[in-house]
Amino acid sequence: MTLPSHVRIVEVGPRDGLQNEKTIIPAATKIALIDRLSRTGLRSIEATSFVSPKWIPQLADAAEVFAGIDRRPGIRYPVLVPNEKGYDRAREVGADEVAVFTAASEAFNQRNINASIDASIERFVPVLERAAADGVQVRGYVSTVLGCPYQGEVPVADVVRVARRLYELGCYEISLGDTIGIGTPAKARAMLHAVAAEVPIEALAVHFHDTRGQALANILACLEEGVAVVDSAVSGTGGCPYANGATGNVASEDVVYMLEGLGITTGIDLDLLIDTGLWLSRQLQRETSSKVARASRPDG
Repeated sequence: MTLPSHVRIVEVGPRDGLQNEKTIIPAATKIALIDRLSRTGLRSIEATSFVSPKWIPQLADAAEVFAGIDRRPGIRYPVLVPNEKGYDRAREVGADEVAVFTAASEAFNQRNINASIDASIERFVPVLERAAADGVQVRGYVSTVLGCPYQGEVPVADVVRVARRLYELGCYEISLGDTIGIGTPAKARAMLHAVAAEVPIEALAVHFHDTRGQALANILACLEEGVAVVDSAVSGTGGCPYANGATGNVASEDVVYMLEGLGITTGIDLDLLIDTGLWLSRQLQRETSSKVARASRPDG
């Protein structure tokens, strides 16, 4: 098996990492986080989400945050949008890449957004149509690809169907998410292999939560299948508001350390990334979840 020579990290800390925080984080802190991440060599930083503040109060300041960041040339700053209203808000502040999301689990979609998979996709078809007309790139998220907190097993055929549909609708990249961190390498590999039979591997990314400590092993299994885009969150922040027990995303620091050890380039300055993660953990007043950061900077 041949590993990719380069992997693009999609840093999801500012959005997926912070959305589950109970204490409201000041917009200035979020802006500072994104600006720090922009200096590490990352090329994709998911900045925020233009969802209803009623559903995720933490991200009610999306417009203020996006307008306040120092957007550097060559760096993508995608934002999540649930529907046309979210798309309008994102475009008003100059977003030029958006992401849409659904799940491979019917039960999860019903609990999350009170809609079936098909209905959820229909909601953002107009977003994809308008984005195409506006020259805006769209990334697609498929969650619960390896298991659901409500229905348990998720048939691989459902993951394939949803991923293929998003790709056909115009998403340039599909991120496959193990929302509750239940997957193991063999299952992750089999799922990715099945999806890659219908969607080009170049258009696939993986998104693992580290609930059971399997995220790095799962990523490696997927790298061996040819995937070259990995979602992660600095300091291992995160969780899902709609998935009880889902802990943080795999830490970006730990992913970069593993990739470097495999001889895979990322373009990221690991020391700067560790410093940023430790800075964030101080803002959140808790220890970083990155094992690499804890080992490298035992005094924090």
